[in-house]
Amino acid sequence: MSFKEQVAELSKRAIAAQNIALTEEATKNALVMPFLRTLGFDVFDPTQIVPEFIADVGLKKGEKVDYAVKINDRIEFILEAKAVSANLSQAQYSQLYRYFSTTDCSIAILTNGIQVWFFTDLDAPNKLDGNPFFKFDLFDYDDNDLKELEKFHKEKFSIEDIKSSASTLKRMKATISCIEAQFNDPDDEFVRLISKEIHDGKLTAAVVAEFKPIIKRAFEDLVRQKIQKKLSAAFNENVNIPTIKDVDSVTQINDDGDGIETTQEEIDGFNIVRAIGAELADVSRIVMRDQKSYCGINFDDNNRKPIVRLHFNSKTKFLTIFDAEKAGSRFDITQTTDIFKAKAQIQAVIQSYVGS
Repeated sequence: MSFKEQVAELSKRAIAAQNIALTEEATKNALVMPFLRTLGFDVFDPTQIVPEFIADVGLKKGEKVDYAVKINDRIEFILEAKAVSANLSQAQYSQLYRYFSTTDCSIAILTNGIQVWFFTDLDAPNKLDGNPFFKFDLFDYDDNDLKELEKFHKEKFSIEDIKSSASTLKRMKATISCIEAQFNDPDDEFVRLISKEIHDGKLTAAVVAEFKPIIKRAFEDLVRQKIQKKLSAAFNENVNIPTIKDVDSVTQINDDGDGIETTQEEIDGFNIVRAIGAELADVSRIVMRDQKSYCGINFDDNNRKPIVRLHFNSKTKFLTIFDAEKAGSRFDITQTTDIFKAKAQIQAVIQSYVGS
């Protein structure tokens, strides 16, 4: 069984365990130990896994961290487990901080069996960072997350590679955060940086204020154009996939302020379904109805004629594709353009409505 398949099995186990393994000990047995097995460790071999590991810190004696994990007789990481119901952002994990500085380990892990947070000492040597450099969620992961997680496998473990990856991930998060902030609300300095390339005169406060909404819109249009280009290429370049403006003119997007947000990714998915259905029916008959838990696409704006539901609110994305009998089946995707792979099933259900 591949590593990906093992993690998928662990995810299924977690679904069943989350309502049963309510205590910390139950979580350890049901989820944490299987997680360590997935990483290639023999949980019953004390040369690999040391439960209730004691590392006295100053005057504090006899305190224990749940597991110390060894590779070649060296403690590579320590792990503290909380109950599956615990919110890790609010969990107390002071032992990790204390023990990290008294052992030779380079990685500390905090987990509730479903979410796994990885810490190291990027900010200051031998002092655990306040924030994890990597978070893994058994209910919400993608292939990139799997690649990062596999670096902690016993047979692949390299602290040099992990530290390098941790540094890259930290910088990536900071970069994304910075770009996102400028995308949502470009500051004056950024506006000046762009404006000086296209404005010959003096960049007064009034000029900067004039350029700010233009640059924000340019950001948004650039993203849309790139998505449009990818979608068009995926659908043999001959089909004109509607833009976001076209969507507004032919569908009813929920905008009544009840917390439902129709994302660009959902709009792109809807456009693909319409492009697939365009061979069989007028695209105006294929309508999107966004909901809190999924984005529904129906025929003739009729809830009794469902075509597809887009489940795009997490990293693990999938479709529910209906058949002529209204029975739904799951279709997993990794990117929006994978919807084209379900062309036959989508056209089959649309055809059933066209002929009815």
